Amino acid sequence: MFIHNHPYPPYINYNTTKLIVGTLPPPRFSTGALLEQDVDFCYGSYHNSLWLFIDKIYNLNLRFDNSKAAITQRKQFLNQHKIGICDIVASCEREKIDASDLGMQNVKLRDLIGYIAQYPNINTLLFTGGNSKNGPEYFFRKQLKTYNLKLKLLNNEIPRLHEFKLPVIASKTKLATQSTRKIKTVSLTSPSGSANRAIGSIPLYKTLKAKNPKFTTFDFRVLQYQKFF
Repeated sequence: MFIHNHPYPPYINYNTTKLIVGTLPPPRFSTGALLEQDVDFCYGSYHNSLWLFIDKIYNLNLRFDNSKAAITQRKQFLNQHKIGICDIVASCEREKIDASDLGMQNVKLRDLIGYIAQYPNINTLLFTGGNSKNGPEYFFRKQLKTYNLKLKLLNNEIPRLHEFKLPVIASKTKLATQSTRKIKTVSLTSPSGSANRAIGSIPLYKTLKAKNPKFTTFDFRVLQYQKFF
């Protein structure tokens, strides 16, 4: 049994307003066996297109290699746009050493709610996947239940939008008042290549593809992601 630990701590600072939330990077990021075009940072897998989407949207001319410069570029972007990253899975066990979400067993979650409470400017969670089993939204829903919280649907079109209210306790002298923060969640189409087949069945993609036969699943996700990044 392979113990798959998340290799990176959450990347959040006080000014962070949006959090990217996924599950785990491929096992090679935990073992250190990176590919030449991998970046040793969150979503650094050559086979995960998140940074390719961001590079396209902002024309950043990002590096895709094992260099420290590639990491610095990504951190500078995140800081400038007040975006953080906090994948929800801390560790899991795998019988097969691969990056499949469904292959995760005995999953241990990070306390994402605790991080949100700790950083008061966070107002949006960007899930890199929907509510399919072992996806980031799936695990987050389970965690919300432990806090007696739940998501409220705002928009059922892809990407689906929800919100929840996080209780906030503010102390004034000896009196304590309770209020709530509204946190919006966005369930983006996964940036992994495995999502391409699912994109092909989305009505909007079919419409755009019919209008422009050169339109790709990559183009579709760039259009989707640029609304929220």
